[in-house]
Amino acid sequence: MNIGETIRSFRLQRSMSQGDIEKRTGLLRCYLSRVENGHTIPSLDTLAKIAGAMDLALSQFFSEGHSNGHQKGLPQLSDDEVRFLSQMRRYSANLNDSDRKLVLAMVKKMAANAK
Repeated sequence: MNIGETIRSFRLQRSMSQGDIEKRTGLLRCYLSRVENGHTIPSLDTLAKIAGAMDLALSQFFSEGHSNGHQKGLPQLSDDEVRFLSQMRRYSANLNDSDRKLVLAMVKKMAANAK
């Protein structure tokens, strides 16, 4: 999935320019260009600003219909789920394999108990 291509697609569907997004978010047009061309990956907060400028839910950037076929079959995520998974990804990057397995085992146990 290329988030820059997804952002550009939504922006063009709404007949918006990068300047329009710049005015609504305060993000520089040159930064938006770098994001759309895949040179920079925006943070989740920045994605939320961009989504808001286009009157979109943040989760729409990750929905099946706009992923260029790379996420076929995955369920659409809510904004809260996207935030949670982003946090998990950020924090799990610092874990070793043993700790990752431990966290996954705890999540599985918690999910089984919740049923």
